[in-house]
Formats: sequence, C-alpha cells, structure tokens
Amino acid sequence: MKPVIYVNKLTKIYRTYQKESGFWGAFKGLAHRRYKETAAAKEVSLTVNEGELVGFLGPNGAGKTTVLKMLSGLLYPTSGEATVLGFTPWKRQNEFKRQFALILGQKNQLWWDLPAAESLELNRVIYGLDKTSAQRTIDELTELLDVRDKLDVMVRELSLGERMKMELIAALLHRPKVLFLDEPTIGLDVLSQKKVREFLREYTARNKITTLLTSHYMQDIEELCDRVIIIDHGQVFFDGALQDIIDRLATHKIVTLSRRKGLPEIDFTPYGEIQEKNSSQVRLKIPRKQIVAASRDLIAALEVDDFTVEDVPIEDIIREVFASRKSEWAEKKASLPA
Repeated sequence: MKPVIYVNKLTKIYRTYQKESGFWGAFKGLAHRRYKETAAAKEVSLTVNEGELVGFLGPNGAGKTTVLKMLSGLLYPTSGEATVLGFTPWKRQNEFKRQFALILGQKNQLWWDLPAAESLELNRVIYGLDKTSAQRTIDELTELLDVRDKLDVMVRELSLGERMKMELIAALLHRPKVLFLDEPTIGLDVLSQKKVREFLREYTARNKITTLLTSHYMQDIEELCDRVIIIDHGQVFFDGALQDIIDRLATHKIVTLSRRKGLPEIDFTPYGEIQEKNSSQVRLKIPRKQIVAASRDLIAALEVDDFTVEDVPIEDIIREVFASRKSEWAEKKASLPA
C-alpha cells in the first residue's frame, strides 16, 4: 500500500548573515559577508499510511514545525523529496490544497472581529463548498465539540478553548484527508484538552484521516498515538510504537508503600531513589531488575497496608531522552576542530 505521506531525505537549511559589531564590522560586511547555516531539518525520512495518527515529538527548535510547513507547502525545502496524497506539497496545486488542513496552535485562521459562523461561511465560499453539505458538516462538528451555542459570538469574545474548537471546525469544514496538527491543545485548560482529544480520536478514526500531531502535552500523545516519530536537531532518531519507547527506555519503576501506623525510621536509599516521603507513605524509583527483590524486602520490613508498582511517567522518559541527546550533541560539537 502506497503511503499517504512520503518523505525522503527532506532538508531545510537557513542562512543567516553574521554581522561583526561596530562601524568597521558593518563596513567590512559590504565587501565580504559571512553566513551561518542552520539545518532546521536534516535528511528527514518517514512514511505515514492512510488513517494513521502519528505523534511527532521533539524539543523546542528540533524542526517539527519546519517539517509540517514543508509538508503543507508553506516552505520550500533545500533538498530532498516528499509527497502528500501523491502531490508535491510546495507546488501548491489547488487540488492538493483542498485535501489537507494545517492547524497551528499559536496562529488564528478565524476573523477576530466576526462571529465564528461568518468566518466559517467565508471558508465555505473560499473552498467552493455546497451550502447544504457545509452546514451539515458544521452541525456535526459543533455537536461533537459542544459549541453550537457559540457560533454567533465574536471570535475575540470566545474563550481560548472555545476558539480552538472553532479553529478545528474551520480546518475540517472541507473534510480533508490529511491533517497536520501543531500544538492543538496548547494553553487549554484540562477539560478543554480532554474534549479536543476525544473529538480528534473519534473523528479521525471514523473518517480515516491521516494525521501528524506535535504536542508538548504527553497525555495528547499517550491517548491519541500508537506510533511516534522523535526528531532532534533536525534529524529523526526514533520511529516506532510508543510502547517500544517505554520498553526500551523505561529502566525504572515507581513503587509506593503506605502504612497507617506510620513508617519506621529506616534508610530507603539502598532500595532506590526517594521521590516523595511523609510520615505514612514513601515513593521510590527502583531499577526494573531489582523490583522483585526490593519489593519483597520492603513489604517484609515495613508490614505495609498498601503497595503499588507503576511505570515512570512517559513525559519523564521523553525528557530523559532529550537530555541525553543534548549531552551527546554537546560532546560531538566539542570534539569538532575549532
């Protein structure tokens, strides 16, 4: 089966002028300019099949948004190739633009001084959609997102959560086959995040929409994505199942022990790293290989009333991955000749 999104060695390099300080530096720049090249994306390769919802992860500045902008045709790459639905994105054919949507969590596409309904009507006209079918789509999406009563409210008067839901409706009005989501839940409260996640999970699965999702909220990734692609310094270094990250990189587990009578004064450090401790409860981070032996010894020594074993939160695992990658890049940079 041919992938919906195909990317092969996609690279985007920015050149920035390096000006020396002072008048003399500016004068020298007239005759000879020095440039610094920064690879926002470096030989990125990936494929996404129809109906997949893939998490696209990386620290700030890793190149996630750059890749999404190239795949949506907003940026022209320095080198490499890519196709989305069989189209080359940066050629920006009208037929292609009618089949995808890009949502940037920090950018608005709705008109600030118009009611949401009028912004949606404007989008309908731009896409040349039939009024009846467009209204049917609006009715369906406003019902799913619970914002039907907000259609006649000025966009500037909507809450952040309500505005984000309207942005989703505007992006999905033409029923795209491919969806690029860049931080769709950024800044939303917990309830709004939950509503948006539930909507995306249900709607994309039902309509087999191929989706690339970036988010710094790991709960978005955990609840929506079975597969993740991790990028750092413009390069992909992991592409696989989310569970594989946990299995490969989660070297510890969290053990919580509780005792109503209070914990005796013993040294817990030989068993693991203390995460939290009070008079009646202790949370320890223990290496996986030592879980069975440590748990047996602790239960016997403490006569506990309650005992749980949990995986380390995935956001902590990802944070450790990025920290180790940052250290590797620093060592590599230091080893380069001056």
